[in-house]
Amino acid sequence: MPMPKVFLSRELPPRAMKALREGCDLTVNSEQRVLSTDELIRGARGMDGLLCLLIDTIDADVLDVQPKLKVVSNYAVGYNNIDVAAATARGIPVTNTPGVLTETTADFAWALLMAIARRVVEGDRFTREGRFTIWEPLLLLGSDVHDKTLGIIGAGRIGMAMARRARGFRMRVIYSSAREPAPDLLGDLLLERVSLEELLQQADFVSVHAPYKPETHHLIGAAQLAMMRPDSYLINTARGPLVDEAALVDALRERRIAGAALDVYEHEPQLAPGLADLENVVLAPHIGSASLETRTKMGLLAVGNLLAVLRGERARHTVNPEVYGR
Repeated sequence: MPMPKVFLSRELPPRAMKALREGCDLTVNSEQRVLSTDELIRGARGMDGLLCLLIDTIDADVLDVQPKLKVVSNYAVGYNNIDVAAATARGIPVTNTPGVLTETTADFAWALLMAIARRVVEGDRFTREGRFTIWEPLLLLGSDVHDKTLGIIGAGRIGMAMARRARGFRMRVIYSSAREPAPDLLGDLLLERVSLEELLQQADFVSVHAPYKPETHHLIGAAQLAMMRPDSYLINTARGPLVDEAALVDALRERRIAGAALDVYEHEPQLAPGLADLENVVLAPHIGSASLETRTKMGLLAVGNLLAVLRGERARHTVNPEVYGR
């Protein structure tokens, strides 16, 4: 029997590519850029499966181009780039890759927190530019992390992994969430649940780990930033549109908060005007899960989901499982 045909929107780590090539007739986009809707339509035409990235917009037009399409596998935990309702209406399973990037993303969120608090990026640039000529008592003074208050917005896997790391710094941890953390995630953590307003007022470090959906758009806006203290910091490794980036630029420029560290952006990859000019912000290019080990696990899971559906089985992680009952 001929192997199923699959379109891959961007090359994955080697082990995932090997698994794909062994399991399907693969076509890979070779362009290192975001594909337009027309390009995604052309790529999906004639295919049984589509393996895409979070940066790919999979809307009804893409889904309609090929009635034969059997599965859309997203190489990401989030799936707001896919019109899941449209896929469900067409009986197409949409899959994602939860769980595998929790610890790596929490590691990176912590790295950003430390970098902005202790002015690591500024110090690196200062040293490279040859400006370090003598040790000084007031040189690049930052903020301690130990014994401070960490405020976590969102009590999912990554938020709770962040809380576990805070124990080594003797931090008080408070959190704000629409629901209680799952018992297996909470474990023996001693956390205090507070309102978002209380968290913003009390936390020295605010780390955003909430899911992105219409009701959480600009969860952190001008009003919320005004609740934070002048010596507090904002860290976002979740989704860019959770934060009103223009309002954040104003707050940073006017020193209404001490600093911010971002791995995601509201209009990614574009930055809000003025953001890149600020010294009190650390900017990373959406690399929270970017370790070889984790990106490989993500790839293998995305490939496994895709091939399972193409074999007529249920994928391990399907965001619209109701399609299997049709």
